[in-house]
Amino acid sequence: MTSHQSTQTMKPATAAKKLGVYLEATPAEFREGVVSRAELNELQANPPQWLQDLRRNGPHPRPVVAAKLGVSIAGLARAGVTEPLTTEQIEALKQEGPEWLERERTTQAEVRKEAVRIKKKNAERKA
Repeated sequence: MTSHQSTQTMKPATAAKKLGVYLEATPAEFREGVVSRAELNELQANPPQWLQDLRRNGPHPRPVVAAKLGVSIAGLARAGVTEPLTTEQIEALKQEGPEWLERERTTQAEVRKEAVRIKKKNAERKA
């Protein structure tokens, strides 16, 4: 008995999320088709020029913007940042150093510190 393995495919939105790019900025042929697991692996291993440009210059999706600014996605929402930003816009925000950005970075640092404390406490319990 032989098993027939079907090709695993995903929607363009899922593939864009896995690639860390903003779907609306991708080429039309990417947005309008489906992406197989093999195609996704190839895009990750050998990114075409459009993917390299998007990763370098943006516009970037919210998770990438949040990571580049050192804040949470919720922090972006609290600050009213709902649109994708380019690398240039992110750098400008870093240079300006608005009060909300400093506040959200502090909050994010506290959350990370608390997560480490809880993880350590749980590890000590198990030991």
